[in-house]
Amino acid sequence: MNRSVKTKQLTFDHLVQSICFVNEKLSVQATKAVNISLTLRNWLIGMYVTEFELHGADRAGYGERLFNELAERLAQHKISGCRFRQLYNYRAFYRAYPQILRTVSAKSRDLLLIIGKPLKKLQTVSAKLMTAPERLLTYLSYSHFEMLIEIDEPLKRVFYEHECIRGNWSVRELKRQIATLYYERSGFSKNKGKLAALVSKKAEIYKPEFVIRDPYVFEFLGLKPKEVVNESQIEDALLDRLQDFILELGHGFCFEARQQRINIGGEYCFVDIVFYHRILKCHVLIELKVDDFKHEYIGQLNTYVSWYRKNVRARGDNLPVGILLCTHKNHAMVEYALAGMDNRLFVKKYQLELPKKEEISKFLESQLK
Repeated sequence: MNRSVKTKQLTFDHLVQSICFVNEKLSVQATKAVNISLTLRNWLIGMYVTEFELHGADRAGYGERLFNELAERLAQHKISGCRFRQLYNYRAFYRAYPQILRTVSAKSRDLLLIIGKPLKKLQTVSAKLMTAPERLLTYLSYSHFEMLIEIDEPLKRVFYEHECIRGNWSVRELKRQIATLYYERSGFSKNKGKLAALVSKKAEIYKPEFVIRDPYVFEFLGLKPKEVVNESQIEDALLDRLQDFILELGHGFCFEARQQRINIGGEYCFVDIVFYHRILKCHVLIELKVDDFKHEYIGQLNTYVSWYRKNVRARGDNLPVGILLCTHKNHAMVEYALAGMDNRLFVKKYQLELPKKEEISKFLESQLK
């Protein structure tokens, strides 16, 4: 018996709506798939690096040079997103999120092998604190993770994970909530539900197009559109020119290091540029932030200056100096961190020999334009 099935006649408007619907749905799936692949790649790189540091047959031959050597070799192979500092972040990502191992082993078991040897599981924090790895990979981009791994306290990190997933926050929103101490405010708040509702009402929602425009995704896919510029690329370009600019000024500057790694309490930090000043007989540390000025930037720089004062300053050297450069649109802010020096004459001598704030500001403004 033949059955006739009644179908709704397709109008032109329905045709347009159907195509739009299919395009949106599959675009979301595609961007999620790319994001998950990128996140897993970076986690796996962190895992391989950690395993090599612990059990590599020739690890002793690299030591402190490992990340420099690895970044240079991978650049020769045209592997994107594996610069010096990024490799450190991948290792930190692996250590902060060991639970992702479950997802990787289920999907790509062969990727967990190095020279045929299965990797050992990393010790994890309490299972009660962990967010399911499937949720992490589905709802968070690697740009989210890069901000989360900067949070040392596991409970605080999990709090922002849950809130970010629950509120579907953009990366910019996550950064803003961390900066405005949402975790701490929630702890002190008597009505946590009301606070969460206020935050949710004002939050910027994470949309598929944010993933599409993510510089990490472009780099991962080998795409180089002119309109997309990673913040780190801006910093690198400015630091290149700033280094030349400082040396051209004369004043006794001698270049010493770029992205100088220092170990503070077992945590590695990086100073953007380090000079030694022959006339002042001191180190000059420069930090560049492609951002508005924030008080924590002064604290960070002063920490580096204090570390140099205690660990690097040689007999006969004067106290080190820090210069903080903050940029935003068409203006620049320059701050000197003089390591708590009370001697006004000494400070005045430094200010005479170092580049004037107006001079550096003018240079940064011209470069940003």
